[in-house]
Amino acid sequence: MKDKCLKMVTMALVLTMVSCTTHYTVEKVERTRLLVDKAYDVPLSAEITDFMAPYKSRVDSVMSPVIGRAAKYLSPERPEGTLSNLLPDVLVWAGKLYGEKPDFGIYNRGGIRASIAAGDITIGDIVDVAPFENKMCFITLSGEKALQLMEQIAYRGGEGVSREVRIVMDKNNHLKHATIGGKEIDPNASYRVATIDYISHGNDRLTAFKDGTDRREMTGEEDLMRSVIMKYIKEQTAQGKAIDCDIEGRIIVEE
Repeated sequence: MKDKCLKMVTMALVLTMVSCTTHYTVEKVERTRLLVDKAYDVPLSAEITDFMAPYKSRVDSVMSPVIGRAAKYLSPERPEGTLSNLLPDVLVWAGKLYGEKPDFGIYNRGGIRASIAAGDITIGDIVDVAPFENKMCFITLSGEKALQLMEQIAYRGGEGVSREVRIVMDKNNHLKHATIGGKEIDPNASYRVATIDYISHGNDRLTAFKDGTDRREMTGEEDLMRSVIMKYIKEQTAQGKAIDCDIEGRIIVEE
């Protein structure tokens, strides 16, 4: 009787598995970013508003100070975007703060979590852009690994690259050509890269970084990317400049 019950249970499981199978297959996966702003807000009751008031006041006092002004809407896009161009430029700019002279900068697009609207830039805006605990990092790549990095950037459809970099890729995300500082990448040369600690360890499939040398990772609160970005904005503001960056053909897709 026990064996009979076991066979019945086994058959039931098999039938269940068969009935759950499907002939559908995934052909493609698409995604997009949805801007969640006040358009989605719903009116709060007076009770909730009163309860939140002291907390809102405290947060606003920290996040609302204006530190600069954006000349236009800046966003991270692929293969190239205004904000995903600006942030690797900030990395290269930051080299002077650490006694470094990087040849180029790389910022992963996935690490840019918000856009910057035209007009006043607040501390809260930059926290939205760079909410993670990522810090400044400098690392040296051989010419061979630098070229491999460009191939990986092309494969991912583009990442944030500084103005020293030019990448030409085909529509299938294969690298066709790349230069650094207007010159062909020399396999026998070495290149100093300004980046963030997260991708310097090969994350986001940028595995060429794993073979980097002379790694210099910063560890202080002042080395957090949001802190470095704010330093850049404050310097530009002190010079009377609005924060701006253009699409410059840093990454081009050709047929």
